[in-house]
Amino acid sequence: MQNEFKKFLYAGVDLAAAASEKFQKSVTELVENGKISSSEGKKLVDEFLEKTEKRKEEFETKFNELKNKVGFTKQTEEEQLDVLRKQVADLEAKVKAEKHATKTAKATA
Repeated sequence: MQNEFKKFLYAGVDLAAAASEKFQKSVTELVENGKISSSEGKKLVDEFLEKTEKRKEEFETKFNELKNKVGFTKQTEEEQLDVLRKQVADLEAKVKAEKHATKTAKATA
């Protein structure tokens, strides 16, 4: 199910990118054909990008809420292994430090 969800998400991103490209191309054509001024074109593109950014933030918030509800926030096995490896390395370092401290204490006694 997680793969299908990712495919859906990527399809949405692709759609948004295509829409943005098409909009910018249309505005460029309007400017080149003299239908609107360069400054008007820039203003239209800036407003479009601003609205798109707001929508993106709203989408990310909703996506994260849904992800948390469905349980996709679980770590992958590789991420879990990395966490465990770090914990083992930390414990080994502590044991080594304690052994060194014990040896030093015995040597000075």
